[in-house]
Order: sequence, then C-alpha cells, then structure tokens
Amino acid sequence: MSSNTPAAAEQPSSPALSDGVRHALEVSLRGCSELLPQADWVKKLQRAEATGQPLRVKFGMDPTAPDLHLGHTVVFNKLRQLQDLGHTVIPLIGDFTTMIGDPSGRNSTRPPLTREQIEENARTYFDQLRLVLDLDKAEVRYNSEWGDALGSRGMIELAGKYTVARMLERDDFTKRFASQTPISVHEFLYPLVQGYDSVALKSDIELGGTDQKFNLLMGRHLQAEYGQEPQCILTMPLLVGLDGVDKMSKSKNNYIGITEPANTMFAKVMSISDTLMWNWFELLSFRPMAEVAALKAETEAGRNPRDAKVMLAKEITTRFHSAAAAEAAEADFNNRARGGIPDDIPELSLSGAPMPIGNLLKAAGLVASTGEGLRMVDGGGVRIDGTVVSDRGLKVEAATMVLQVGKRKFARVTLS
Repeated sequence: MSSNTPAAAEQPSSPALSDGVRHALEVSLRGCSELLPQADWVKKLQRAEATGQPLRVKFGMDPTAPDLHLGHTVVFNKLRQLQDLGHTVIPLIGDFTTMIGDPSGRNSTRPPLTREQIEENARTYFDQLRLVLDLDKAEVRYNSEWGDALGSRGMIELAGKYTVARMLERDDFTKRFASQTPISVHEFLYPLVQGYDSVALKSDIELGGTDQKFNLLMGRHLQAEYGQEPQCILTMPLLVGLDGVDKMSKSKNNYIGITEPANTMFAKVMSISDTLMWNWFELLSFRPMAEVAALKAETEAGRNPRDAKVMLAKEITTRFHSAAAAEAAEADFNNRARGGIPDDIPELSLSGAPMPIGNLLKAAGLVASTGEGLRMVDGGGVRIDGTVVSDRGLKVEAATMVLQVGKRKFARVTLS
C-alpha cells in the first residue's frame, strides 16, 4: 500500500452502463487525480441505481486552522457534485485525530491543538462549508464519537491490523526515518484512526487531496480487516495558486480566501494567467465540461480569453457572495482597470504630519512594514491621489488623500 506507486487506472468491466451510471462516473472523474478502483465504483453506482440506496461519501477534515481558501474547495466541489447526484455526503470533523496531528507531508511532528481550538475552528469550518455544500442534507459527524470509545484495548487491537514495515512505506515517514528525523509512535496512529473512521461510517468512497492517498487506502485495508466492503478512494489535485507555480497556500501568499470581500475575490481570479484559468475551470467551476471545452475552443479560435476569465470570476464570486455582489465586483474591477478609485475603500484618520511615506503606508494598513512600503515606492507601486510616488524620502504633509499600493490596495486617509 505504498503511496509511492500510483495505481493504474482501472476501466469498468461492465459491457453496458446506463445513462445515469455513465453520467455519475463522468461527474466523479472530472478533474480527479485518481479514482481507485474505478471498476468497484461503477459497481457501487449500479447498485445504488438499482436499489435506490444512496452511497456514503466520506470526507474528513481536521480543523487545524479556522480559515479556508479556494484550494480547500476543490474537494468540497466534488462533494457537492456527488451530493447533487443524490448520495449522502459525510463531512467528518476530525476532533479526535486533530489531537494526534496529521503527519502527512511533514518533516516534523505536528503539535496537537487544544479542545477549545478544535471546537472554535470547527464552527468556522461549518460556516464556510455551507457556502458550497447543502449541510442540511449532509450527515455531519465527529470522529470522537468512536475514537474516544475505542479506549486503550481498542487502540491496541487497531494497531495490530497493520505492520510497521508497511507504515514506513509512506513517503514522509520513509524520508524522516532515512534522515534520522524523529518520528513519534503516536504519529503511526493517525492513519490507523483515519482508516478506522471509514469502518465506523461504513463509507463507500472517501475523498481527499493527493497527499492523503496513503491514509485513504488505509481505510480500504481496515474495512476489509473488519469484514466490510472496502471503500473506493478519489483523490483531487492540489490547486495551483495565483502565482501559477506553487500550490495555493497562505504561506505563499498566492491564495484566495473564501471569506474575502467580493471585489477582492473577483480581482484575484482575474489576475491568474490565461493558461491556469482552464485548470481552475475544471476544478472550481460547476459548468459542464462540454461547455468549458466549447469556451476554450472559441478562445483558441480568437475570442478574448478575458471573456472566459470574467465568467469564472463571476461564478466563483457568486458562489461565496451573491450574483449582485459579483456584478458589482466586475464593475469595480473595470473601474480600477480604467484608473478609477473603488467606492468601498477604508477611511481612517491619522496624526503625525509630516509623516515619512513608509510609516504612512504602514499606519494605513497597506503594507506590513515600513521596509515593504519603501520597496513598493522603489518599484513604482505607490500612488497618492493617482500620482506615482518616486521619492522614498517623502514626508507627507497634513491633508486628506487616497493612498494606493499596487493594483488592489486603497485607503482614504486624513492626516493631521
């Protein structure tokens, strides 16, 4: 069960699929990295169609941070697609596993969170999940329901279902072991407990990012150990961020938070490259792929790619705000593109005139430090009332003015 060796795509063996099953399979495969075993998933879809019994779709979330970005919604979108097909989506809050700490992709032990931090983050997750999923039709669960009940005896029995040698096949453990980086014994428990979640939920399929493949396969293994029909697994790729290079991440500052203001969200989507846009259409849009393919063909034939990007920006902004907010954001973006000043910029009053430009930008909240402010001045990225500031030694006199840093940061400041 090594995460190093991608399993070959398995083609369904059924000679003829119904239109409903074929459509469900197409929806399942859209944008995914792997669907394993695909033939088993087809059988599950056929059974669900024949019996009218919805399949159980598991997705586990450890509430390790309160804020989500568009990268997280790649899996949420797939959950919504499967929910719209009539299946039971199970958002699983890993309040028990969070106290262990997921070692996936880590070169050090992840510190566990307190119960208070977990509960606060979980509440925020639900508020944000509701923007994509119909939580009223979902089966929301917490893995402390069965994790706490396992007790010492149950945990020892669970640990007996897997070997250390197989556990060390996992990439991050292999690298840490080879480099003599410490691995705590409790970290081996994480994939076991996540896998046991699938047993407790009797899940038919589990979704996750490509970095979760080992853990998802553990669920299949343990279900077989406990005499259940093994779940299928569906992994989704990690979304490339605004820079077009690295995965979307707050640490890389190439992300779009799903609670960001509509105008900011729209403008950030418009900033991505024309090439990256099509990947985002596949992973983030709910438009049928046939429609996306037609739009791409029109663009390759000469249509302005900006038209397609506006469609994507409006769809995403509408999802997390409203259609009216998306229309207003488009108007705001066009106004900025013409050199205009947005209507909804923050207003504040500051004292200390004459104030050095770097200090003023920091005090206005437009940069994180005076040094960053001066670097923006050096790069021509600072304007006062539309005029570029080129003198890093400028001391700004008392006045009311509009400060601008880059293309998207504005503030109306009264300096006294």
